[in-house]
Amino acid sequence: MSVVIVVGAQWGDEGKGKIVDLLSENFDMVARYQGGANAGHTVIIHDKKYVLHLIPSGILHPHAECVIGNGVVIDPLALLEEIRLLESEGIKVQGRLWISQKAHLIMPYHKLLDTASEEKEGAQKIGTTGRGIGPAYVDKADRKGIRIVDLLDRELFEQKLRRNLTEKNEVLNKIYGKLPLDVESIVREYLEFDRLIDPYIKDVSVYLSNAIEEGKSVLLEGAQGTLLDVDHGTYPFVTSSNPVSGGACIGVGIGPTRITEVMGVMKAYTTRVGAGPFPTELTGAEGEFLRREGQEFGATTGRPRRCGWFDAVVARYAVRINGIDSLAITKLDVLDRLEHIQVCKGYRFDGKLLKEFPTDPRILQGCEPEYQTLPGWRQPTHDARRWEDLPAAARQYLEFLETLTGCAIKIVSVGSQRSQTIIR
Repeated sequence: MSVVIVVGAQWGDEGKGKIVDLLSENFDMVARYQGGANAGHTVIIHDKKYVLHLIPSGILHPHAECVIGNGVVIDPLALLEEIRLLESEGIKVQGRLWISQKAHLIMPYHKLLDTASEEKEGAQKIGTTGRGIGPAYVDKADRKGIRIVDLLDRELFEQKLRRNLTEKNEVLNKIYGKLPLDVESIVREYLEFDRLIDPYIKDVSVYLSNAIEEGKSVLLEGAQGTLLDVDHGTYPFVTSSNPVSGGACIGVGIGPTRITEVMGVMKAYTTRVGAGPFPTELTGAEGEFLRREGQEFGATTGRPRRCGWFDAVVARYAVRINGIDSLAITKLDVLDRLEHIQVCKGYRFDGKLLKEFPTDPRILQGCEPEYQTLPGWRQPTHDARRWEDLPAAARQYLEFLETLTGCAIKIVSVGSQRSQTIIR
């Protein structure tokens, strides 16, 4: 039995899609445990790009079954479009994809509230994707959410929807100046979704637990990253769920004693999307170089990512919070042309060296990175397939990251293709 969690160990966008795709070859099941269609996992196979928002990357391996857990908030339009896209590419989805009946649905009013709130905040906005994720999780916590299982009882569904819309329409109209939404059209739309999605619905907790008992291997896939976790991230500049490894068991309904390994995914540098403190951010030519070489634009929104040097304070924090056993380092090849590379070993604030990642965003905003400069290797790594194939300076760089994080690097990605990977 092998139950492995793959978790983003920075601010998301670490390349988890490729890592999950690689690992899926050796797993029976791949399960997504949180987030929504605000996250995009990009996988490139034979120059064909697949951008998946809700369905786990394992769907690209014909043998793997895939699961969307109860911790995910589901946008019906996004899910159906993703299924259609995959099937148009000859990838079988029905009979291989299972969705928890406990998963909450994103409703039209969630999207409207998301975008209206961001517009109202102006310069103080968080930088959400406008996909309705946050408002859906708000309703979930407020016990007003609508779950997939609610669609089975039309009377109950309409009752919940009417109650919610009475409140949401008032907020949309009186606070944001938006036109009210129509109950009947939403009922029709979601009952049609129920008809289309019915073959995919399962009690995911029971299904996964039985599979584990039978000795099947399970890969648990998160979205976003540790520093975007609603509890442990750079609050309030975070997502609305728990991307950390602790969220995996809650998000699919299995016990923590089932977990056998946690793998953290980190870029060889650091990026983040949206607002919030970012100590190692590079705003000049070096940042532009990383953005250009790394093609750092959001898979979901196309927004340019903020780029900076590798942050070992963030990395050590992520290792501790997630209980990370091993690391996958992605986009090492982006650094190939640099003469010198800097790594943040620690922060200084008010003249003092901080030993731990600060929880106060105001302190984090004022932190000065303490860098160590390492020599670059100035040669391509795209063709490296073994650790020994890497230039000596590249190996030195990776070994330095291992020392700083206290965690062994198991996988190194040197390009977007599946083959451009070193497995130690």
